[in-house]
Amino acid sequence: MPLAERDTSVIAALADPLRRRLYLYVCAQADAVSRDQAAEAVAVPVHQAKFHLDKLEAEGLLESEYARLGGRRGPGAGRPSKLYRRAAGEVSVSLPDRDYELAGRLMADAIAEAAETGQPVVDTLYRLAAREGSAIGRRAAEEKGQPESPQAALRLAVETLAQHGYEPREDDARVLLVNCPFHRLAQAHRQLVCGMNHALISGLTAELKPHCPSADLDPANGRCCVVLTAGTR
Repeated sequence: MPLAERDTSVIAALADPLRRRLYLYVCAQADAVSRDQAAEAVAVPVHQAKFHLDKLEAEGLLESEYARLGGRRGPGAGRPSKLYRRAAGEVSVSLPDRDYELAGRLMADAIAEAAETGQPVVDTLYRLAAREGSAIGRRAAEEKGQPESPQAALRLAVETLAQHGYEPREDDARVLLVNCPFHRLAQAHRQLVCGMNHALISGLTAELKPHCPSADLDPANGRCCVVLTAGTR
């Protein structure tokens, strides 16, 4: 599922005013809260609070745990209560899809590793980006199976890149990537970011053996700097 589609579903869960009030109440508490506490805070029946709290949990906005309230233990203490707290993950939506978190993580890891090893930061960044792309490509091949032809490998690469926000589009024998997930960074540091992007996508396509698509640098305005073509094997 594309990044924006996934995160939009999560944020849409907060469109309901009552659900949003419950979420904000839970987030404002220092400790996890029970359904009874949440229901009382927003003045709704417990069954109604339960429905919305569980929906927020299902969307990944809340996390839950079970504990006995009041510190009672042993026989007669009653069943543990389900308690809710804000989930640790972050959610944001950008249209078109952007993934500055990935770029930031790769750059921070590259700086930290280069400081330890003395290797050039840019070389380290490209190596880490290729490793990240390889991990994405391996997962795709494991889920769908190794492609049996150059065209099948290209289709799998296109499908995988679409899930990561690249918006692939056929252009005769090539596949253009209409959206760059690192657009603003590329505008300010084109050579650095395009090199990182090329390493990432090349790492992905290298895992689609034995018919690896070609990932070539071909920068142009209004799209990603990488262009795909079917492999020759």
